[in-house]
Amino acid sequence: MTMRSLLFVPGDDEKKLAKALTAGADALIVDLEDSVAAAAKSAARAIVAAFLVEARQLAIRPRLYVRVNPFASGLTAADLDAVVPAAPDGVALPKCLGGADVQRLGANLAVREAEHGLADGSTRIIAIATESARALFGFASYRGASGRLEGLAWGGEDLSADLGAETNRLPDGAYAGPYALARTLTLVGAVAAETRPIDAVATNFRDLDGLRAETLAARRDGFVAKMAIHPAQVLVINEVFSVSPEAIARARAIVAAFDAAPDAGVVALDGEMLDLPHLKQAKRLLDST
Repeated sequence: MTMRSLLFVPGDDEKKLAKALTAGADALIVDLEDSVAAAAKSAARAIVAAFLVEARQLAIRPRLYVRVNPFASGLTAADLDAVVPAAPDGVALPKCLGGADVQRLGANLAVREAEHGLADGSTRIIAIATESARALFGFASYRGASGRLEGLAWGGEDLSADLGAETNRLPDGAYAGPYALARTLTLVGAVAAETRPIDAVATNFRDLDGLRAETLAARRDGFVAKMAIHPAQVLVINEVFSVSPEAIARARAIVAAFDAAPDAGVVALDGEMLDLPHLKQAKRLLDST
């Protein structure tokens, strides 16, 4: 299942929700958290539920996730009560502290799936895992936490506020040390948990050249997807994370070479000696397409 781009959309804006369906994103993250004012939460839940029901009828559609409010807000249960009956593909959990929060959300989802006749485990989870200093110590706990876990994402804005930092970027646009650390922990934590590492949003949505450079760096390092905050960012993200036909053919050839020599630790292909890490990388590429 390809999931390169995940576009945030405010849950209380029906026009933006409708437009987002045509943005080309592989997934939408319909937001009930930061982009929705406290007084508008109740109305937004109804809007999101209706949107999910309608969007699920489309023959071709993006995957549909809902970013609920964090557990500490006391609003998560009401969010889930409203949206789970509409059968979203998944839930994005903000301010996640570790595997225990994923397990807690999974238990909440299981109850509601049973109540509404949905298949057990059908609602997946993306954890946003770096939004506080405390969260950075929880990455080892994601491994084995839940079969629902579909990805670990990171972001620097809430972490910056938690740390009391003046900015999370250096003058050249690169992330400052604490946020580079959060990015790296997300990458290695997701791989260790055998789930998708998802790169943070680029907040300057007008700087598409900067977005491209940042997305290329993410792909280089091992991220497989990136979040977006504006439809204009989707095309760039999809292009960078798209796997070329040549790369797919090469990966298939590597797998075939090892299949033909099941007891070999090293095989020769096109004049190059390849070992088991090459096989692992080829399989990972094919699994992502």
